[in-house]
Parts: sequence; structure tokens; C-alpha cells
Amino acid sequence: MIILVPAYEPDAQLLEVIGAIRAADPALGLVVVDDGSGPAYGHIFDGARRAGAHVISHPANRGKGFALKTGFRFILDRFPAQDVVCADSDGQHSVVDILRVAELAGTEATSMVLGARTFAGDVPARSRFGNAATRLLFRLATGERISDTQTGLRGYPASMLPWLLTVSGERYEYELNLLLEAKAAGYRIASVGIATIYLDHNSGSHFRPLADSVRIYAPLLKFLLSSFAGFLIDTVAFLVLSAATDSVLAAVVGARCLSATANFLINRRLVFKHGREKPARATAARYVALALSLLAANYALLTALGGAGVGDLPAKLLTEAALFAVSYAIQQRFLFAKGHKPDLVPAQPRHSLAVNRNK
Repeated sequence: MIILVPAYEPDAQLLEVIGAIRAADPALGLVVVDDGSGPAYGHIFDGARRAGAHVISHPANRGKGFALKTGFRFILDRFPAQDVVCADSDGQHSVVDILRVAELAGTEATSMVLGARTFAGDVPARSRFGNAATRLLFRLATGERISDTQTGLRGYPASMLPWLLTVSGERYEYELNLLLEAKAAGYRIASVGIATIYLDHNSGSHFRPLADSVRIYAPLLKFLLSSFAGFLIDTVAFLVLSAATDSVLAAVVGARCLSATANFLINRRLVFKHGREKPARATAARYVALALSLLAANYALLTALGGAGVGDLPAKLLTEAALFAVSYAIQQRFLFAKGHKPDLVPAQPRHSLAVNRNK
């Protein structure tokens, strides 16, 4: 078993984490990736080497996802049959929890293990909100419930490492991408409860609220922008046709034909990662079926709201908001989902660590 710790400008907490792991189980291997911290932090990484960790350094900061992939490549090369547990460098994960995840990791060759925080007690607002938002995104995209999508404490069996290197993302979005693509790749996600620890209100975190949030929520944001473009087309056409024909049905059908065509082309080419992997004709046929179903729901809701005395524009806004989540979930999980599952890499026999950790 290897414990992999990505670190960027760490403080003494990194050495405390390493020392506690070494004291708890000296047989565990330790790999630390210095993600371009610079000379000012050299003494911290020198201390990590003295404590028995392998330290790999990037000349410049590349992001957490890139650092994790560097560690996975190193482990595949030096310890190809070892399972891996990834832990943060800032002391947010207790050694007891790291060992619990390590115990479960690798028991199944097709499962990753998440250390799921309870978010009880004094939790920073941005952490509580961020996890709630990504839980919703994950549920919409996959239909699965995971209580902690942003945890950095994760265990991976050795057989999963080659796949981990194929998933896109170089910063914080990488860990969410792993969850979003795991099911399509044939992997399961297991969770084990861990303590929620925030030292000094998580002041050691290098998470950039705006830039990194945009990266993490990119799949939903792109869909939102695509849907908004379709909504503008649909709403303008609906209002024009409604005034011209005095028929809700004619207005809904005409507006939806225009907006659906634009929305399909944008989603297939720009929004969903695997959208262009499937034949356009087959995907278009399924999209038409989805559009007709949403059209029926749209008409039913508009009629019901109109009957309740709601005006055309407010009724349209309420209807589109209600159907947005349904449309995203169906397109992400079925319409534009990856078309095949890659072959799983067979598990390899375990062997003991036989490399000098000080190298």
C-alpha cells in the first residue's frame, strides 16, 4: 500500500502527517508530490525525505489533478502492484481515517473508496456550500447519491491506476471527473465515514473560489449556457407565435422546434464530452424522442399554470426551471453518455516494497 500526498506550499502539517503515518504503520510506502512550491519550501520536503518519503518535484505549479497523475505514474513504475490511498497535506485527514480507507482499498479490483466527511460542527461555509453543489451536480449527472464528492481522502486498487491516468483535468476538477466517469468505465464507488477536520478554518487550502469552481462545475455551466441560449430562442418565438396565433399549442410547438435544433447541435458538439462519439442520426432520433416528451410536459405545465391564472412569461419561466434538471440528467446519463466501457486492467499480485524510500 502506498500513501500519495500532493502538496503545494505546505506547512509543518505535512511533516506531522508523514510522521503519524510512519509511526502507525512503518510498512506503508509514502510518495509526496511537490507541485511547484519553490525553494522557500525546500526544508519541508527535505524533512519529508528524511522521514522516508519519496518526493517528486514539479518545477512549476500545475494543479492537484496533475500532481496526482504524477504520483500515479511514479507508483505504476516503481510499485506496479500496490494499491494507493490519496491524502491531503494539510492535516484534514486523521491517520485513523487514512488507515481505514487503506484497509478497504483494494478489497475489490473495481471499486474506489471515498473517505466521506460528515460535515458536522464548525465547517467553513464555502466547504459546506461547495460540497452541496457538487453533490447536486453528481446526482444530476449519474443518478447516484454520494455524500462527499470533494473529499481528498480516496483509495484506489492497483488495477485502477492506468484508468486514473486517462481521466481529464489538471486541477480540482480532476477528482470530480473521476466520479463522473467511474460508472461508465465499469468502476463502483464505495464510501466510509471519516471525521471532519478543518484547521484554522481551512486557511491552508489553495482552492481558488472563482477559478476552481468554474473548472469543477464546467459540465453543468456549459449545459446551463446552452439551455439558456435555447431558452432565449424558445421564449422569443413562443411570445411572438402566441400573439400571432392566439394558440398555446401552436406557440409551444413552433418555438420548441427552433430551440431544440439549436440546443441539440450545441450539446452534441460543445457541452457533453462524449457527444460526438455516437452516430449523429441515432443520437438525433433519441433527442427528438426526449424533446417530444419534454414538449408534452412543457405544454401540460404551461396549460396548468395558465389555468391557475399565471401569465405567459412567468409560466414559461417556472416551466423551464422545472424541466431543466430532468433534461440535463437524461442527456448526460443516457443520450450523450460514453458508448462503451474500456477493458478493466486485471489485478496484479501484491509484492512488498523493496525500494529505498530516501531515493
